[in-house]
Amino acid sequence: MKSYYNSTILLVEDERADVFRIQRAFQKLNTTSTLEVVSDGEQAIYYLGGQSIYQDRDRYPIPILILLDLKLPRYSGFEVLTWLRNESNIKHLPVIVLTSSEQQVDIDLAYTLGANSYLVKPPDTNTLLEMVRSLGLFWVVFNRPPRLEPS
Repeated sequence: MKSYYNSTILLVEDERADVFRIQRAFQKLNTTSTLEVVSDGEQAIYYLGGQSIYQDRDRYPIPILILLDLKLPRYSGFEVLTWLRNESNIKHLPVIVLTSSEQQVDIDLAYTLGANSYLVKPPDTNTLLEMVRSLGLFWVVFNRPPRLEPS
């Protein structure tokens, strides 16, 4: 049976500066993971659902990990997380909330909706680099994802 996973990581982030910083951290670490980026919640749902321009799963594979900002245009990160956890064939994908919000209400809601982890974006490059290194080791190298059924 074909594996629908590969080492693609989906970054859902609307702030260009944060996208640049995260992409740069992945490049510095020379990861073998592909970082796909979408800039709003609607695009995230289209990507994950294989809709619109994201129908080609060879070009846009189901990610092994989702890095999800909360404050997004169109649909918030909370709405994306709610949608994802209700999708039967991909609801177990690991989701790491990566946001600037340190509000306890956001942290609690993210976990209630099914986030696997909640990380606050570090302001400095070295801490971000270490965070990306740790994410890669745990979620891409050591973690074993659930089997996906094709939709």
